[in-house]
Amino acid sequence: MSRCEARPALAASQGLPRTAEGDPAFAEPWQAQAFALAVHLHARGVFTWSEWAAALSARLHQPGRAADGSDYFEAWVEALCGLLADKGIAGEEAVLVLQQSWQRAAEATPHGQPILRENDPQRQTGAG
Repeated sequence: MSRCEARPALAASQGLPRTAEGDPAFAEPWQAQAFALAVHLHARGVFTWSEWAAALSARLHQPGRAADGSDYFEAWVEALCGLLADKGIAGEEAVLVLQQSWQRAAEATPHGQPILRENDPQRQTGAG
């Protein structure tokens, strides 16, 4: 089986939205990126499958989650952020600063152009 044909263990995550063919489904590009980031970090040994499953499960079972699963990837990102903080890789403040930088970059990027963090006006001036 080629590397492209191999399905990472994370692709088999219970509750992951799927297409009719059974592949992971993403309603927004950021969801695919969050999924890919988790797969990459797991493959690089940042966290184990058990750690990921426990972190994601804890987020998915918090009170107030959407009954229809529409906030699945919000829980996914929360689990990633929690693991990054637990591992001492990126604390909540660092993640927030990066998130805000990407938001400013998105707002400064003309429609139809790729969003690049370099487009963050504050980053270009040396801030953020």
